[in-house]
Amino acid sequence: MDIEQAKTFLEIIHAGTFARAAERLHVTQTTVTARVQTLESALNCRLFIRNRAGAKLTKSGEAFVKPAQSMIEAWEQAKQLCGASNYPAQQTLRIGGEISLWNPILIDWLLAMNDDMPHLHINSKVSTTDILYQLLQTQEIDAIIVHSPRYLPNLVVEQIAEEKLIHVASNQQTTPDLFIDWGEDFSLQFDRCVPFNRQAAIQFSLGPMALKYLLAKGGNGYFRTRVVDQYLNEGQLHKVKEAAEFTYPIYLIYHKHNTLPDDFEQAKKRLLKSMENVLNWTI
Repeated sequence: MDIEQAKTFLEIIHAGTFARAAERLHVTQTTVTARVQTLESALNCRLFIRNRAGAKLTKSGEAFVKPAQSMIEAWEQAKQLCGASNYPAQQTLRIGGEISLWNPILIDWLLAMNDDMPHLHINSKVSTTDILYQLLQTQEIDAIIVHSPRYLPNLVVEQIAEEKLIHVASNQQTTPDLFIDWGEDFSLQFDRCVPFNRQAAIQFSLGPMALKYLLAKGGNGYFRTRVVDQYLNEGQLHKVKEAAEFTYPIYLIYHKHNTLPDDFEQAKKRLLKSMENVLNWTI
């Protein structure tokens, strides 16, 4: 088995289909298919189930994800070592965050590690909660920052901060209703406690976009306290009286038994230290 087969295997997972993987690898689909068949023959197992929806991993395919990643990382380290004998082998930390958490938490963590741990090679990804958990379970990512904890086998769940979501409205015009998707837990609580129908509201997947709309056009919705405090103080917004408030915890999730970089604990300390500056959130 060669490295190109392992790379092709992982690219199919990322791309979702053999055809898109071929495009991203700049080879033909026939080449991709041949590499997978050779790999399956060498491993004596089937790696993918192909259907109209794309390529889905089999149980054997899921088990091969981590070894394939380790092979490629080991190969890259070997090339670095052979290219310069005094060059220290880099370790890779793959982290992800929900869309609403990239700024400032994920970016501040990246900046802190870049300053204090320049030897650590970092890959970052911003995506939805479901995709991040999927990548974590297939071990394509080492740690994620999310709002909704899922207590799955072999995962460590650590709360790293807690925010509050409050109901505010524009002082110019209190309509329309705005609904911001703050995650699955928030949606469940919202449906039980809030009088307006979120399905009939204007929908936003990003808090900063909804806030900009609110300040420009008016309306009402739930926002993070540290974000709207300045607008409450300036008189542009007001809190809706007797409205429910929701806690908005933030979690770091990672594998118990995953082969994390040696410096993961140090990287986690950098994250916790950067969280001390959450009072400076601006969006």
